[in-house]
Amino acid sequence: MSATAPTPAYKIGIVKQVLSGDTIIIRKQPQGGPPPEKVIALSGITAPKLARQRTANNDTETKDEPFAWEAREFLRKKLVGKEVIFTAEKPPNSATREYGSVWAGKDPTKSENMTESLLAEGLVKVREGGRNIPQLKRLVEIEEVARSQGKGIWGSDLQSHVRDIKWSVENPKQFVNKFNGQPVKAIIEYVRDGSTVRLCLLPDYTPITLMLSGIRCPAVKQDGDSEPYAEEARFFLESKLLQKDVEVILESVNNNNLVGTILHPQGNIAEALLKQGFARCVDWSIAVMKSGASTLRAAERSAKEAKLRIWTNYVSNAPVIAAKDKEFTATVMEVVNGDALVVKLPTNVQKKIFLASIRPPREKNSPDEEGKQSPRPKGFKPLYDIPWMYEAREFLRKKLIGKKVNVTVDYIQPAKDNFPEKTCCTVMAGSTNIAEALVSKGYATVVRYRNDNDQRSSHYDKLLEAELKAQKSVIGIHAKKDIPTHRIQDTSGDSAMAKKFFPFLKRAQKTEAVVEFVASGSRMRLYIPKESVLVTFLLAGINCPRGARPAIGGGGMQEAEPFGNEALQFTKEKCLQRDVNVTIEEMDKAGNFIGWLWIDNENLSISLVEHGLASMHHTAETSEYARTIKSAEENAMKKRIGLWKDFVEVEKEIEKERSAPIQDRVVKYEKVVVTEITNEGIFYAQNMELGNKLESLMDKIHQEFKTNAPLPGSYVPRKGQICAARFTLDDQWYRAKIEKITEDKMAQIFYIDYGNREVVSPTRLAPLPPGTEREPPYATEYTLAGVKFPTDNDDRHEAVRAFSSDALNKKLLLNMEIRGSPAAVTLVDPTTNADIGKNLIREGLVLMENTHEYRLSIMLAEYRAAQDHAKISRLNLWRHGDITDDDAVEFGARR
Repeated sequence: MSATAPTPAYKIGIVKQVLSGDTIIIRKQPQGGPPPEKVIALSGITAPKLARQRTANNDTETKDEPFAWEAREFLRKKLVGKEVIFTAEKPPNSATREYGSVWAGKDPTKSENMTESLLAEGLVKVREGGRNIPQLKRLVEIEEVARSQGKGIWGSDLQSHVRDIKWSVENPKQFVNKFNGQPVKAIIEYVRDGSTVRLCLLPDYTPITLMLSGIRCPAVKQDGDSEPYAEEARFFLESKLLQKDVEVILESVNNNNLVGTILHPQGNIAEALLKQGFARCVDWSIAVMKSGASTLRAAERSAKEAKLRIWTNYVSNAPVIAAKDKEFTATVMEVVNGDALVVKLPTNVQKKIFLASIRPPREKNSPDEEGKQSPRPKGFKPLYDIPWMYEAREFLRKKLIGKKVNVTVDYIQPAKDNFPEKTCCTVMAGSTNIAEALVSKGYATVVRYRNDNDQRSSHYDKLLEAELKAQKSVIGIHAKKDIPTHRIQDTSGDSAMAKKFFPFLKRAQKTEAVVEFVASGSRMRLYIPKESVLVTFLLAGINCPRGARPAIGGGGMQEAEPFGNEALQFTKEKCLQRDVNVTIEEMDKAGNFIGWLWIDNENLSISLVEHGLASMHHTAETSEYARTIKSAEENAMKKRIGLWKDFVEVEKEIEKERSAPIQDRVVKYEKVVVTEITNEGIFYAQNMELGNKLESLMDKIHQEFKTNAPLPGSYVPRKGQICAARFTLDDQWYRAKIEKITEDKMAQIFYIDYGNREVVSPTRLAPLPPGTEREPPYATEYTLAGVKFPTDNDDRHEAVRAFSSDALNKKLLLNMEIRGSPAAVTLVDPTTNADIGKNLIREGLVLMENTHEYRLSIMLAEYRAAQDHAKISRLNLWRHGDITDDDAVEFGARR
């Protein structure tokens, strides 16, 4: 009689992992750290073997045996993460592995026996040599039933149940791009540390190593001491996700490891690791995240504040900023380089602030053999000579000057190495983060910090994301070609150079400019983009007090004249870094240009006088603004403002000055040749006195290209550049400005010395010979004063044809009537002394246009008489009667 078999010892544990269809890892409940675990092999059965990859320790690569994957998955889905009851017994010849049975539940008499379930599904077989053992009789019976039913390994077409595994990814970047940010189903197979896992991507069974985007956990070291909390972080991730079904968003690649975010119904594991103090944010990978960066930062911040785990000894280095100073609204007064602004607070106090966490374009200065930085060339101007600095400044200038912005102070950088303290902020213009917009254009880079440095922008992750997009687009600072260059000439303090530009700037009438610097109420520095020149500009027609300024030869500051500082501030607020129009009339001995300046159609000379910050200069008496300036000065005197605060009025003198006559029309002819007439009746003319200079310039260009013929196609045209162009009609080279690059890569150009335009292939363009690009254009744009060309295409064509017949390529006399852009002039034929504009009116080809210039009243009366003659004679436009009736307001005119 045999002895009764001993009752097995039942144990309870949690299934951590399923290694195969017959082997699992069971752990205990954690108590103060990762719990102990044991490997259990199911007694009496063997499962098909899973595929094995070739490694350094394994030379042979094997495939799945049929149904190996299905057996593993059967157990995984039923057991992983569940509490089970099991028996375990270690044979004498086993080092770590124990054998036993597992039940999916807590009662072995009622719960599912996993060994029997596997056999019933035909996923495993009874171990060879065990079929005759009495204790395994029930297992053999279950196997026989499965065999008879053709289940699993007992069925046919076994090869269809063998996975085709792609062990490696040949091109990781291409692999990431293939999914385009879409979630991919996966199973987490192994946890290396809290932020690095091994995944199996479905349905192609592609194994990959994945680093979690945005975080880093302490490293687990296999052959040494791991970093503090490394094992705990790994267990935290294992307990949540090991062998769980998840979705993965692949976002980037780092050293052939893929970087991405793991999605699980219970939330983002990276956020959970951060909240528990098991991880810290990593700037480089947080930038590649599709979304959720702010959530990770908030989770890390809460762990820091609670001083959890890795943050136990954390001390913040972020500055404490009072709530009243943290946020404010201000008006932008000036852009300093590409990362700083001068703003005016509601209290009228001006403050310099810096855009947080960004760096403007930098000078690429190569060190010499001794490692020292080579000296800057003479006349070096960082704004124009550092690539992309000007573009960055212009982006901010056009977007912000004069606008209200919301400012949030992020941190204050203390003074260091002779650099003053910096207030670093996030600036919002409406809903636009200015720093982010600047970085996204490639006009700035993002400052990198140590992980423990909290002094950074409150929108730092957005900045990193914007920089990544700019890098991928290869724009701005990140571009490898088409780097902008600005060849700027500076006439300040160089009277000889100023003399070269003066005739052209004077003849150009209203010229567009940017005010770069304001020295006093009436003295400033202008940049004229059309000529790429910097000039010192003085306001005409006024005396303006000077502000405080450095004394000549050093020795401190000179005191401001009364109301000098007020005038300086007024002009700064009106026009600093604004787009303005100027008319240059004179030049002094020092090379300073004198003229009139308009900002939004407001004459600055008149505005200063109106506000009592300047008085009328005697030179204004002969100008067209004499009456307006005089009236403004009288009003300021009456109001006792500014300079006139203590003024005592003398009635007789004021009455005498009020009745002073305004100058009549001045006739001062220039000899010109009309070189081009457009379809709208606008024309271009050359000053005959400059004819020899123009011929000399053309000879120089033609000789240079004859000696050194340019290589066709070597020149890359860009809008706004001045270059040489080969004119289609005579195949000669002339100076031209590129106005547009068409969709078919052709260049629309304007010949600056002749006024004509054409569209040419880039192969007909080349850089100008050195020195020839400095000369101002020889063709100036004009319109006929008092003349209005017809709106009807046919009538206008006939008028332009007649105008061309009278004026094109002829030597004529030109008189300036109304300054502007373009200037309005009269043309006289010296052979007949005939006014060409008046003749066109008299012939009924054009209309007379009224102006409000009192000086021109006599001339306009003659034009009106000429038009009356055309009406009575029913000439051309008047052939059907008086056409001006249809221009009445009730017919919709001028609405």
